Amino acid sequence: MKTLPAILGIAAIVASCGPGLAASLPPPGAASCSGCHSTGATASSITRLSGRNAEDISKAMTGFRDGTLPATVMNRIAKGFTDEESRAIAAWLAAQK
Repeated sequence: MKTLPAILGIAAIVASCGPGLAASLPPPGAASCSGCHSTGATASSITRLSGRNAEDISKAMTGFRDGTLPATVMNRIAKGFTDEESRAIAAWLAAQK
């Protein structure tokens, strides 16, 4: 009988930690961005995306996808993501500092 309250207590702690842990995981596709877009403070001619405004990232992805922004490879990459996926990736990248 004493184990039930202990189990419920542990379950409550685990459940309260879940959203925080899930929020730190990158959405599908986001990890591939770091292949070109550095997450550190290294010098690069390719724009750093970590910590940038999510709306700006999302707008750029839309621009690459519809051809209104010039690109070398991002136009092809952006076409592989839906608007929802692009927004999720942008939000995650913006949250990275």
